Amino acid sequence: MSTLVERVIAHPDTNASVGDVRWSPAKSLWFTAMAMGWLIGGALYFSWGAVAVFVLLSGVTLCFGHSLGMHRKLIHESYSCSDFLEKVGVWLGTLVGLGGPFTMMYTHDIRDWAQRQRTCHPFLSHQSAFLKDGWWQLHCKLYLEREPEFQFPKKLSVSRFYRFIEKTAMLQQVPLAVVLWLFGGWGYVFWGVCGRVTISILGHWLIGYFAHNCGHRDWNVDGAAVQGHNVLFCGLITFGECWHNNHHAFPGSARLGLYDGQFDPGWLVLRCLERWGLASGLAEPKDLPTRPELRRLGSASSSRAEGDESAAPTPRV
Repeated sequence: MSTLVERVIAHPDTNASVGDVRWSPAKSLWFTAMAMGWLIGGALYFSWGAVAVFVLLSGVTLCFGHSLGMHRKLIHESYSCSDFLEKVGVWLGTLVGLGGPFTMMYTHDIRDWAQRQRTCHPFLSHQSAFLKDGWWQLHCKLYLEREPEFQFPKKLSVSRFYRFIEKTAMLQQVPLAVVLWLFGGWGYVFWGVCGRVTISILGHWLIGYFAHNCGHRDWNVDGAAVQGHNVLFCGLITFGECWHNNHHAFPGSARLGLYDGQFDPGWLVLRCLERWGLASGLAEPKDLPTRPELRRLGSASSSRAEGDESAAPTPRV
């Protein structure tokens, strides 16, 4: 099972705190164009059928694409599946509109590395004021003065498919838009592409902001500049990605909702795929190496951090 440390190569002079936040034309215009297309086109061509397409495609791309394809599989390798199924998941993840596989892996890993340092730039920690952080995350990029090296895994760097998806990430919306136009006209396009991408990008930032600023925590990563928080009542709309304190504690776990009341639809889908023989090796906290810096909060003991697997949650399904 791969680790993020293998991809981020820090040097003695590497610094996660010093850098400049600059407006990113491509990132900003992409989000703005999608938002304006949805607000204007979506209103002019409104129909309940278009709204249904928006809801259905958002669920498919966010669950099978962003959560299972990009995050739990490509980035964390927390379960195994066929090469074909993985590529389908990554393609669906690209349709979310945040970027292709190289962009998503790099952005995720650099942020994760920075948050584990003693100090971290507020862009990477979401520690700025709400509106300022929104402007930064939706329209800007951070340029660290002394950033670490990054080494992409071989399966990405040698794959023609992944390289093609990365280069054409924005254009991947076009075939989908054509299909939607043929079936439902411009309303389906404005809701199924523009609306879906807008909400996905906006929701990704909102969950990221709250997941690093407020909410319940069961675990602390000692020495880390930033701690993850669990964002309550968002399990369904995030497909389990809102249980971010759990993820900070056990990043290699395919299961994100670990305790009662933490609804994790992505995990339920993975268990179904496992039963159908389409996925295997679903990692849980008890399967991961001990982290000495991990400490259990509250009245519960820190025995899991010390290697006692009995403190890990018991699967409910």
